Amino acid sequence: MSRLSQAIAEGDGISILVEVGDAAAASAAEREGADGLGVRRGADVVRASSQLPLLHLGGAGEASVGAADAVVVSDSDTWEQGRALGLECVVRVSDSDALERVLIDLDPEIFLLSAERDSDDDPLEVLLALLHDVPAGKLAIADLHDATIDDVAELERAGVDGVLVAAGNVAALVGVEPPDV
Repeated sequence: MSRLSQAIAEGDGISILVEVGDAAAASAAEREGADGLGVRRGADVVRASSQLPLLHLGGAGEASVGAADAVVVSDSDTWEQGRALGLECVVRVSDSDALERVLIDLDPEIFLLSAERDSDDDPLEVLLALLHDVPAGKLAIADLHDATIDDVAELERAGVDGVLVAAGNVAALVGVEPPDV
């Protein structure tokens, strides 16, 4: 189990991962209680400022082995690249057909559930619908950059393991109380 999987699977409640763009944002997210970080570029700089698990969002070809713990991939080619680099692969899916395909082809342990950016559908509803297709025992991270406290609570109630959010008011999201079940 990699550092990212461990951070998401352990602890009470939903894990908050914060997409950051620089060392200052990474340090702020860590101070505010983030469980992990996401970065598109500059992973080495972010790693130098934080020891939180680091998910590279830019693809396996751009991931820095020394900095990232995991990488987001979308197909078997990038899956193989990430694995060859020794990184944990998190598979991005945005519809149930893609989820079914990657389960057959790759059988990943972690999914990044994301809504299509140009869709008119409510992103939260799309993520919750995708979650129903994720098999038990797999980890699911919801990509919901503009998540509210209520969104995070609803994702947690539904069984999502982590949520990837934009840098900002992380402390408020981390403070969400675990739901009564």
